[in-house]
Amino acid sequence: MTILSKLEQQYEEAKRNKWLRYFAIFCRITLALGFIPSGIVKIMGERFTDLSANHPLGQYFDALHLTGYYYTFIGVVQVIAALLLLIPRTALLGALIYFPIILNICILAYAVRFEGTRITTLMVLANLYLLAWNYDRLKYILPFKQFKDNSTTKKIALSNKFPFVFFGCVLATVASVILINHFLYNIRPGNSVLECTNSCINSEYPNACGDFCDCIYNQGKPLDTCLSEYEKAKEQHQ
Repeated sequence: MTILSKLEQQYEEAKRNKWLRYFAIFCRITLALGFIPSGIVKIMGERFTDLSANHPLGQYFDALHLTGYYYTFIGVVQVIAALLLLIPRTALLGALIYFPIILNICILAYAVRFEGTRITTLMVLANLYLLAWNYDRLKYILPFKQFKDNSTTKKIALSNKFPFVFFGCVLATVASVILINHFLYNIRPGNSVLECTNSCINSEYPNACGDFCDCIYNQGKPLDTCLSEYEKAKEQHQ
């Protein structure tokens, strides 16, 4: 028996577990709730966040806001993806539309050191779970050897066995994302000048940190420039 066939057997067993089905529904609902408010804001033509115009992400959103109907188009697609996720028969299509959008948002959040890196990472993982959950429909477009359909999934009753290992891995993944993101960057601009300056209190280089916040919020320089100046200031204090 090949590795792929063994994985398919495990997949069929997972599809019969009611707790994993509940988790898929939970992922669908939470992902939809994540996009509906932000999508509606864009459709209405309003600014997406209260971030300062000098914040790296604030600069991006301001530029995006000025793109006119493209900004509205993004909002429409977000709402459509969210609504499709809420309907069981169209959930896979919703997940397929949702994934490139949330992946782009996640990479953007990491690129500008935004505080939302944790939640966007978890949203990407939840989206991947939904795609994996619908593997029985996706496999026909994947470059894998096709196996005969097994109709036993519909005939056998759902399993009530609680998947302790799976949910233990889920909790471990959430904890890992939070922990890794906490130590990933030695400095972040935060979501406001106050949040940025407050983080300098426990910094090893408070003066350099303060200059970094000033560089971001008062001088409005690019993130890379402010990070470069921060590293130079650190070297002067070593």
